[in-house]
Amino acid sequence: MSDKSTNIPAVADALNALLADSFALYLKTKNYHWHVQGPRFRELHLLFDEQAAQVFATTDLIAERVRKNGAPTLRSIGDVGRRQSIRDDDAGSQDAEAMIRNLADDNKTLLGQLKEVKAAAEADGDIATSGLVDGWADETQQRIWFLEATLGY
Repeated sequence: MSDKSTNIPAVADALNALLADSFALYLKTKNYHWHVQGPRFRELHLLFDEQAAQVFATTDLIAERVRKNGAPTLRSIGDVGRRQSIRDDDAGSQDAEAMIRNLADDNKTLLGQLKEVKAAAEADGDIATSGLVDGWADETQQRIWFLEATLGY
């Protein structure tokens, strides 16, 4: 059996990285929701809002898993910025197709983060975190599927 005192930080660190990327993805998705234009405006405006809400809904659950593992979680936007791997999009305008591609790629990045959390949780024997990650991964895969289907591939 592993020594929990050395493995809990690995699970908590992976969860905090996931949390930072979840906030970054949420804000980018809302940004696109607010700024999408063109002939598919309504369809994409609604899709981006739905996906942003789904991502945001996981943030509290992720933070609570960090705390249940006995570690502190993110405290500020600066903390998110230091930990996120999903890059912000500050462009003044972007076409709808680029927005969709960016979100598909960013959700793939998030899926990679989820795999890292799953591996850390399983190494620690943390079946609760491991089980939660399965649902979050399924939601992420569905977002990728919807975005890629919207692009036609």
